[in-house]
Amino acid sequence: MHALSVNNLAVTYDKQPVLENVSFAVPEGSLTGIIGPNGAGKSTLIKSILHLLPTLSGNVTVFDEPYKQQKKLIGYVPQRSEVDWDFPTDALDVVLMGRYSHIGWFKRANRKEIEWAKTCLDKVGMADYANRQISQLSGGQQQRVFLARALAQDAKVYFMDEPFSGVDAATEKAIIKLMKEWKQEGKTVLVVHHDLQTVEDYFDHVLLLNKTPIEYGETQKVFTLDNLERAYGGKIAFLQRGTAVTQEVK
Repeated sequence: MHALSVNNLAVTYDKQPVLENVSFAVPEGSLTGIIGPNGAGKSTLIKSILHLLPTLSGNVTVFDEPYKQQKKLIGYVPQRSEVDWDFPTDALDVVLMGRYSHIGWFKRANRKEIEWAKTCLDKVGMADYANRQISQLSGGQQQRVFLARALAQDAKVYFMDEPFSGVDAATEKAIIKLMKEWKQEGKTVLVVHHDLQTVEDYFDHVLLLNKTPIEYGETQKVFTLDNLERAYGGKIAFLQRGTAVTQEVK
């Protein structure tokens, strides 16, 4: 059984194709990096899987069941740029939002739920900021709060859209630590990622994307210069297991 299966997904914007013929299946308990050049449709892919954007064709299943029937199993960490950080709420309330699928949108959180949310904040080093307005937090702190919200969701499949963008080194380490803990617990994580130098260290699977899948599979098999050339074109420069590699595409 696959944690996630995407079949023949297609998305258009203003009648222009953004994603075409996207099909892949993600094994349970894996860390998948979604890699590709700017404009490749990486964030669009996540949003279309989550039904946040309309699709032209295709379907998505989670543990062999339609996505809509499995929404409670899904956790999502959006890009920081898409969040209204001026919204008048504190860190604890943001984390409690991750529990709404469990307690219901119109019910008040009980003491047990509140304590669980505080535990999640503590796990990402934000316990002392529970009552702080999110607008008063730094970028790294804001990202940690959303990590805590994802923890509170207690999902089986997590989607993270550029979680390392604009964060400090300590927050990046906290994100990686959490991702690896999820993997050890048998959970599945898909991450939109840009830094080619860290791909081999962070992910055991890679989806190389440029509007359509270039290659998907285990990192050691997919993350090659030949495949990167196909996805990016031009000159490729990155670190491969600590060794600088540069190659001009002919």
